[in-house]
Amino acid sequence: MAAGTLVSSGSSLNMPTGSGSERLRRATIHALDDDTQEILSGTAGHIYTILSIIYSEHNNSAGYIKISINDGTNDIFLVNNTTVAGYGTFVWNDKFVMEEDDDLDVYNASGNGDWIVSYIDQDWT
Repeated sequence: MAAGTLVSSGSSLNMPTGSGSERLRRATIHALDDDTQEILSGTAGHIYTILSIIYSEHNNSAGYIKISINDGTNDIFLVNNTTVAGYGTFVWNDKFVMEEDDDLDVYNASGNGDWIVSYIDQDWT
């Protein structure tokens, strides 16, 4: 059996100790062209619950997508080389949590794709 590296959750030093705020938010990228781009970057004192990630291809050119979280050291792939048809849509509805050192990155191999991420931002600053 192969072994991996365990990175524990809750490594943030800015964990909730009092009242904070909670907002429903979104992040978007329009017309990403065969490239990787950070769509959400963790911020100190924030916890993010990702609700959904939607990709829409607008070039009538089938291609693949990747979605990953960088945990401060490693790229952790949630979706890797998943094919999306020309004019197709991909929806990720599994919830997950990001912390302050995490960055959410997206990639599409087609020439024109739109991304939207819906999330809850818990601000403890």
